[in-house]
Amino acid sequence: MITSNFHTHTNYVDGKHTAEEVVQSAISLGMTTLGFSEHGYSSHDPECSLSKEKTLAYREEIRKLKKTYNGQIDLLCGIEMDYTSEDDPTAYDYVIGSVHYLVVDGVTYPLDYSAEKTLCCVNTVFHGDFDAYAEAYFQLVGQVAEKTQADIIGHFDLITKFSEQGVGPNFNSPRYIAAWQKAMQNLAGKAVLEINTGAMSRGYRTAPYPTLEQLRYWKKLGGQVVINSDSHHKDTLMFAFEQGLALAREAGFTCLGFTDRLGVYHNQLGEES
Repeated sequence: MITSNFHTHTNYVDGKHTAEEVVQSAISLGMTTLGFSEHGYSSHDPECSLSKEKTLAYREEIRKLKKTYNGQIDLLCGIEMDYTSEDDPTAYDYVIGSVHYLVVDGVTYPLDYSAEKTLCCVNTVFHGDFDAYAEAYFQLVGQVAEKTQADIIGHFDLITKFSEQGVGPNFNSPRYIAAWQKAMQNLAGKAVLEINTGAMSRGYRTAPYPTLEQLRYWKKLGGQVVINSDSHHKDTLMFAFEQGLALAREAGFTCLGFTDRLGVYHNQLGEES
């Protein structure tokens, strides 16, 4: 049973609950480790990221909560840094590196707001060519580990969030496959890939991402994985972890975890070392 989650959001940005409410829920669920990963400041989308002032408040609150709940649960202060983020990655216990936007000719296009906004970007910028959209996205994903100093790569194939609503790539397209494979090749050995169940808890998907095919390719490259809920609600901290674990095992993974900035290995299937 997995009792840890490292991708967690609060009402500092777009989560529904305070950090302490989330901690209390985690304890009630029997969790052993909880990592917070609020959205790092980005001037491209200040409404969906920490302000510079809130960044300091966020760090201080998690520091206090670590002391308050010491002995009940291990807490980590992480950050989810977008490719466009302007925060200091060294100020945190770990970093999740993600790509949420494409910035084209000074215009910021969000990738995961809605199927309608996704189509707007594909049609406006890429003239309806979803492969070209995917190529632009995965080019950034392949660079996000170095750009953000990431320990974990967040929702590797985020552009498939709305696929079950009919807005997404052709998974069998040679260009699409070549784009994600090149991104994985660039990321291999630099960060751990997360199996993300967040779109499931919010009703967009019925399966985690990445896909089984992508995870098997990542395994061939020697990559490692961690299962995260990308939780925005205190009740979804371990959402569909059984499904995520089954996917990981089907892809051939026998261990799950990552090493934080202090050199602690967080093993999701056993004790930390």
